[in-house]
Amino acid sequence: MSWFQPHAEPSLDLIERAGSARDAAIIDVGGGASTLVDDLLARGYRDLTVLDLSAAALAAAQVRLGDEARRVIWVEADITEADLPAQRYHLWHDRAVFHFLTDAAQRQAYVGRVLHAVKPGGHVIVATFAEDGPDRCSGLPVMRYGADALHAEFGAPFELLEHRRETHRTPGGAEQQFVYCYCRRSTI
Repeated sequence: MSWFQPHAEPSLDLIERAGSARDAAIIDVGGGASTLVDDLLARGYRDLTVLDLSAAALAAAQVRLGDEARRVIWVEADITEADLPAQRYHLWHDRAVFHFLTDAAQRQAYVGRVLHAVKPGGHVIVATFAEDGPDRCSGLPVMRYGADALHAEFGAPFELLEHRRETHRTPGGAEQQFVYCYCRRSTI
């Protein structure tokens, strides 16, 4: 769990900057055991979906949240194959899933899911390992990106509003460099 943060402050800041209403639909892709959902609930967000490939990670978050877990939609799925509702989400968040998609077809499928599920004018926040970040995570190869390269994966339907870097300190004390891209989906 080298990705773990007690609180996902960069993500929370960007979500707040998106200006989403507290009843806007938000999906956290790869959210699993992350505490982002806890902090969003505490801030009054009411339409939250957490999607993860791992049933165990989702279960850990549900146990941690206790009764609050009933307020969240939990989806166990591979994001490149997930059956998501059309244009449901006002905000899509992903910290550390996209960089595991090392095959171009996987990345295209992911972007297709975003285009399908995010409302026109909706917001997309994706964080991956930066160009100087690790080239492997949890024993798996990963892609590394600069802001322009990450935005290019999503293309013209997404306007880049902001990007930033983060130095993440893992629970084991290592430093990992991340890049965040915050985009708005075109209204066309």
